[in-house]
Amino acid sequence: MASATDAPERTPSSQTYLSTRGGDYGLSFETVVLKGLAQDGGLFLPEVVPTAEGWESWKDLPYAELAHKILSLYISTDEIPSADLKDIIDRSYATFRAQEVTPLIHLKDNLYLLELFHGPSYSFKDCALQFLGNLFEYFLVRKNQGKEGKDRHHLTVVGATSGDTGSAAIYGLRGKRDVSVFILHPKGRISPIQEKQMTTVLDDNVHNIAVTGTFDDCQDIVKAMFADPDANAALKLGAVNSINFARILAQIVYYFHSYFALAKASSSFKVGDKVRMVVPTGNFGDILAGYFARRMGLPIEKLVIATNENDILDRFWKTGRYEKKPVHGPGTENGLAVDGAKADPSGVRETLSPAMDILVSSNFERLLWFLAYEFAATTGMDDEWTKKQAGQEVEVWLSDLKNKGGFGPVYKDVLESARRTFESERVTDSQTLETIKKFYKDIGYVLDPHTAVGVAAAERSIERAGSEVPHISLSTAHPAKFAGAVSEALKDAEGFDFEKTVLPEEFVELAKKETRLLEAENSWVAVRELVKKQIAHDLGL
Repeated sequence: MASATDAPERTPSSQTYLSTRGGDYGLSFETVVLKGLAQDGGLFLPEVVPTAEGWESWKDLPYAELAHKILSLYISTDEIPSADLKDIIDRSYATFRAQEVTPLIHLKDNLYLLELFHGPSYSFKDCALQFLGNLFEYFLVRKNQGKEGKDRHHLTVVGATSGDTGSAAIYGLRGKRDVSVFILHPKGRISPIQEKQMTTVLDDNVHNIAVTGTFDDCQDIVKAMFADPDANAALKLGAVNSINFARILAQIVYYFHSYFALAKASSSFKVGDKVRMVVPTGNFGDILAGYFARRMGLPIEKLVIATNENDILDRFWKTGRYEKKPVHGPGTENGLAVDGAKADPSGVRETLSPAMDILVSSNFERLLWFLAYEFAATTGMDDEWTKKQAGQEVEVWLSDLKNKGGFGPVYKDVLESARRTFESERVTDSQTLETIKKFYKDIGYVLDPHTAVGVAAAERSIERAGSEVPHISLSTAHPAKFAGAVSEALKDAEGFDFEKTVLPEEFVELAKKETRLLEAENSWVAVRELVKKQIAHDLGL
């Protein structure tokens, strides 16, 4: 970490990184990837968001070449030579079933759907986690060159999942040398398909832990472990959740790719025209990648946040207050157990889109930093002072969230800045079901419930913005991963057969496979000790 006396001599760039809470700056990309979470508890950001000069000329590039153009702006060739980065990217996207990697599908009129579920785990998270797994491997091979036994750097990757991150992370890291991966999921609160995708991977370096608690509990355990000096020293922790900036970075690519795909698909849309992007949003990582794309120069008119009934983000955009507002009682128990929903004491409302059933969106902290930075910049002080002020403001907001359950209302200028870039919609379970029914009836397309939340929000956005404004709604997962909601929505649809219409053969085979699963109480100390014990066993210590 750079010291305060060094700061005036440094030139911040898009290839060096800082913490949202002001304690770290001038960090390398390798440090950001391997650490995941900053020492002060903050999240990493590039010190400068690069402008994508000449981005219009990228319109005909294949996905992997486009990724190389974008990622090179954030990764110094001193850290990863260009040819090595190209190889990492090529290997990461060679695993996808679709030649385009992320195909753009026309739904109706000026509404398009970006299919992001063609990777190994049938989830949008493969787009980032295949890349992150190969990044981990690249850095570890370099660190361990010529080393043997205890001298080798062994990375312990710990992540939390509400369903899709887990399998995507496991598929990205399985079998890789010098990496052990531990994925925490809330016991009984993910869909059977999601659990099978994870627990049937029997590679020696893969460990699944069912925690008696919620996804927020799992996420809190991961953060506590990263903040614990003992855990970091003993385990050399690495992060796969979207707190790891490499995930956000990889997701920027498909915003550019979908924009260019729209220019090819629509005779009325040309490169340079504005588009709206609509994103089903839980942890705020996916839509944050769109925010970066917009800051880089992609002409996104608005980013539309689509939440389910766990609507902390929608309420922030409506009121300027960011408050957990836990809910309890029978009215909260609306999800389907078959899809992983289960009532819990934390106050999360269970819904038909359980991967978005969270009280707090971790990546929102990154946007808060930018909002605080822009507000502080109006004072006319220098950049170093402005960044320090932004970090302090974020620290106060997050402290209030932790200790008081929320913060706000934020300054009027801060909220207006957020509203210039984003709009927000809240979609109920009944609206989710109606959207699935409607699109199957109208065009025979099956939406998963999370994707349906996005499409419902997109239709409302079209009403506001006008039918002439093109909209791209981002999908999240293959509908087969949420059999309960899809079957409930389409139970009366003529000729619909879930197994014949939706279910991939690969999912049928999962039911026959052996599984392996550990269990732990809802305690970060208990999980830490379980992980330490398993690592000692894995390494023969």
